[in-house]
Amino acid sequence: MTETSHHKGEIELIQLAKSFGDSVAVNGVSLKIPASSYCCLLGPSGCGKTTTLRLIAGHEVATAGSILISDREITDEQPMKRGTAMMFQNYALFPHLNCQDNVGFSLRMDGVNKKERDARALELLTLVHMEDYVERMPAQLSGGQQQRVALARALITNPDVLLLDEPLSALDPFLRTRMRAELRQLQKKLGITFVHVTHSQEEAMALADLVVVMQKGEIEQAGHPRDVFNEPKNSFVARFIGGHNVLSGVCKEAEDGSAIVEGPASYWFKNERPEDAEIGSSLTYAVRTDAVRLSPIDSILPETAKLEAVIKETEYAGADVRVTLLSEDGQEIISVCKESDFYSHVWTIGDRVNATWNPENIHAIGHEA
Repeated sequence: MTETSHHKGEIELIQLAKSFGDSVAVNGVSLKIPASSYCCLLGPSGCGKTTTLRLIAGHEVATAGSILISDREITDEQPMKRGTAMMFQNYALFPHLNCQDNVGFSLRMDGVNKKERDARALELLTLVHMEDYVERMPAQLSGGQQQRVALARALITNPDVLLLDEPLSALDPFLRTRMRAELRQLQKKLGITFVHVTHSQEEAMALADLVVVMQKGEIEQAGHPRDVFNEPKNSFVARFIGGHNVLSGVCKEAEDGSAIVEGPASYWFKNERPEDAEIGSSLTYAVRTDAVRLSPIDSILPETAKLEAVIKETEYAGADVRVTLLSEDGQEIISVCKESDFYSHVWTIGDRVNATWNPENIHAIGHEA
């Protein structure tokens, strides 16, 4: 198929698999990454995200399946012929070369003359705000500066796709936030596809147009960050993305067609009944931590989702207070309260409180037979 600008940089994985002996690292992954998007592969260590990235780059050979970039089958192509560039986790700068020579190294290997490659390297260093450091050696640079040089070196070949393997993990928290913003701005300016591996939920949410949550070599959920956060597909996604309590109870039918879920701690709540839920089955729901409100134990409450719990722990975080509650049946529930709301009550660890939330803040994520 003829490549068009509309599909340039689009990535499609079709039943992609990779095994190392008896160990399955990637298990039949199918995914389409739109051209000019920022995609984050997110998951815990060992979930297959880095192996997937290396398969796209051509640094691992697929056991099965296909990889297409810009509508072109590249599964068996050499890395340099795929239209991709890779930025490694440790940046992999040559310690004996200055910034300009590091950035221009691939052009040197292609036989480009020194004047031309120096000009191109300076152009890329300017793009990442490192034009004043052309003569510096890697050892003379900070972590953030080394990252910018590594970025410039990856971009000098004009790739359709830039692959980034945990590029921010070695940076301190302040610099990580700053470089996160710079990466997003750079991707928008260049208009090429970025595929970024990370184990940081915050990083993925801040950067991505498409978040792909992986576990055990498979995709658990893929979508826009807001959709994944507000509508987690299952309990793993809800817990790993964070910001949710995962609760369960027994489904009972209500007159209006919703489900009433009663748990062993005598809490209950209503929600639209999932189509496959059966009366008497165990239903699992996600409730956002910022939707859980606390009130005195003797409060008169309207009909809403509620449970009685004991304050187990509090964690002050400036504008918010993270409160860990323990229900009668031993379930932990997290409430993220505004500082002013929490300290308007004289609550201490061990106090009994009511935890409440509105039905619209509940998302059904499955049931067990």
